[in-house]
Amino acid sequence: MARAPAPVPSREAILEFVQSSTKPVGRREIAKAFDVRGPERADLRRILKDMADDGLLDFGRRRKVAPPGALPEVTVVEVTGTDENGEALARPAAWKDDGPAPQILILEDRRGGALGVGDRALVRLERRGETRYVARIIRRLPRGAAKVLGIFERTEDGNGRVRPTDKKAKSEIAVDNRDAGDAAPGDLVSIEILPRSRNRMGLPAGRVIERFAGIADPRSFSRIAIQEHEIPDVFPEETLKLAERAKPVSLGKREDLRAIPLITIDGEDARDFDDAVFATPDEDPENPGGFRLLVAIADVAHYVRPGDALDREALKRGNSVYFPDQVVPMLPEALSNGLCSLRPAEERACMAVEIVIDADGQKRRHRFTRGLMRSAARLTYRQVQTAVDGGSDAGVPVGVLEPLYAAYRALRKERERRGALDLEIPEKRVILDDAGNIAEIGIRDRLDAHMLIEEFMVLANVCAAETLEAKRQPCMYRVHESPNPEKVNALADVLEGLGISLAKGQVIRPKTFNGILAKVRGQPSERMVNEMVLRSQAQAHYAPDNAGHFGLGLARYAHFTSPIRRYSDLLVHRALIRGLRLGDGSLGPDDDAKFSEWGEHISATERRAAAAERQTVDRYLARHLADRVGGLFTGRVNGVTRFGLFITLDETGADGLVPIRSLPDDYYDHDEARHSLTGRFHGRVYRLGDRVEVRLIEADPISGALALEIVSGGSDPVPGQQGRVRRRGAAPRRSPGPRGGRRR
Repeated sequence: MARAPAPVPSREAILEFVQSSTKPVGRREIAKAFDVRGPERADLRRILKDMADDGLLDFGRRRKVAPPGALPEVTVVEVTGTDENGEALARPAAWKDDGPAPQILILEDRRGGALGVGDRALVRLERRGETRYVARIIRRLPRGAAKVLGIFERTEDGNGRVRPTDKKAKSEIAVDNRDAGDAAPGDLVSIEILPRSRNRMGLPAGRVIERFAGIADPRSFSRIAIQEHEIPDVFPEETLKLAERAKPVSLGKREDLRAIPLITIDGEDARDFDDAVFATPDEDPENPGGFRLLVAIADVAHYVRPGDALDREALKRGNSVYFPDQVVPMLPEALSNGLCSLRPAEERACMAVEIVIDADGQKRRHRFTRGLMRSAARLTYRQVQTAVDGGSDAGVPVGVLEPLYAAYRALRKERERRGALDLEIPEKRVILDDAGNIAEIGIRDRLDAHMLIEEFMVLANVCAAETLEAKRQPCMYRVHESPNPEKVNALADVLEGLGISLAKGQVIRPKTFNGILAKVRGQPSERMVNEMVLRSQAQAHYAPDNAGHFGLGLARYAHFTSPIRRYSDLLVHRALIRGLRLGDGSLGPDDDAKFSEWGEHISATERRAAAAERQTVDRYLARHLADRVGGLFTGRVNGVTRFGLFITLDETGADGLVPIRSLPDDYYDHDEARHSLTGRFHGRVYRLGDRVEVRLIEADPISGALALEIVSGGSDPVPGQQGRVRRRGAAPRRSPGPRGGRRR
């Protein structure tokens, strides 16, 4: 008699099995472990997909599953140092995250000599903890790719020393005179790590291979980010020539939109204008109070064709990168600031969508067209806001803003109806003078003019996704999945301490978070709660498989409105051109199969750009504060880790670290769920969101790091714990596992 298959295991049982495995496992291994056979395999596949959607599992290469953030079974690592036993320690060679990399211990390899700092190897990993692995070497790799960016200095013996710009670097690099080239003290240099036999005084040895501007030049900060993140910033000659040969379009079969007073609204320093808007009341008697909108977008697909030199370089870059002192564009300037930019009074090719909405902002219908337009004005957000508030309206076309704002108010009704997430997160703004020094630091304005453009763009993006679905065309969705339940539960624990209830296990919607944000609006905890809600969210990404956009409360969403600076939008344009038969410049015959690969690539370039931009701003802020070391500042705890506190300063928005060793004398326990450090003997508590006064100990413009120490502030002591005194001479007892802090 055949044995009946076992029931499908629970999510908890599957998660325990995957977490206990030393390597990623596939569906076959899971099915075998739980004796799942026959029709029940389909149920198992569904459960695994749901767990991946909820952020509990990662589907990696070859459809293997592992806990979120787990490293692949086979990967390339780079040696960073040794442990107390002399065993090599490494990190993933491709690690780009801001957080600490997982710790990898390389097991002894008897086939070759010891690995040195900078050596690379292909290894097979086994998990030994949440962030700990052991590695067995499959083969050693050439060292040629090991490069370091740093500041060149001279030592007393006349040789060179390079201080890496990466704050996670373990040591300086020694440079012999014969390997220094023409580098001078203070120069920013790129160096190649040399074989271990060339090391001096135990330091890795290096050779200068490229020299940049001196670190005294503030513009070197963006150069550091470009080099560290390997951002392509020089266009190949073939690409530049192709862009320079481009010509303006004629009307031809395009729809003539030149008589419509479309306007662009951007920041004061914007140079590429890729979207223009127009609104007018709908004259249809069946749509009282409704509006007819027109959103026109630069027709980049006309100039950048699949597979040509411009396309290859645009895909490689993935997006433009914006620094305080420069922009690294996705397209050459001849296009990005020239023929593709919707400059005023100049005829430009465009992709446009006409949208009809009702008085409550709900879309009734839309249509796409390929047109020829002429922008009526290039306006700025502040200029528009000033005019709407009753100030000067110089340069603003008569009668254009009133219907735009009326339509915007209708769209806001629709946004509130669907409950889009409404976070208030201040964004740092750094303005430089002509010499590259900081002229002003502040928070970016959040005007109605900004939100008007956002709502028009969101609606146009929805129309693009809906049209591509209806036409059965591939779509590069902008996906924002529901929050990880574990992160929501952690948020609930923190909110409980503030007297705010968030039931664990409930179905979470954006409206759920909006209700919480409304309760703290105007309260001291407002900023902290906004940041906590943001951290609980999944990271948005690009993918050809639709999973909706949680934050916007939308079932389908794709980026369509910025093809000058985002490759994702260019793909959407090409798909629309093919689906609607709008002429040349559509997707290539083999492009459909590449969308998944492209989605992963452009999601990675987006993360790369965000990290580079953030780190560059940090370096400018550190330079700005370097002459105020020793000064006192007020701020708020914005991060709590087992190694210290991250503080955001009120005055500049700069972030700095208070190392745990510098906290008032005690032994601190780290509660990851409640985001707190608690002194075991004196009861001092530091929680996320606490107000503190700190002293600036160090400001390092090279790494962008600020070192701080607490002067006062924090939460009230834990009841019953304050006043506990250690017996004189007794060593503090270590708490078990990673929760333990360090005593000063």
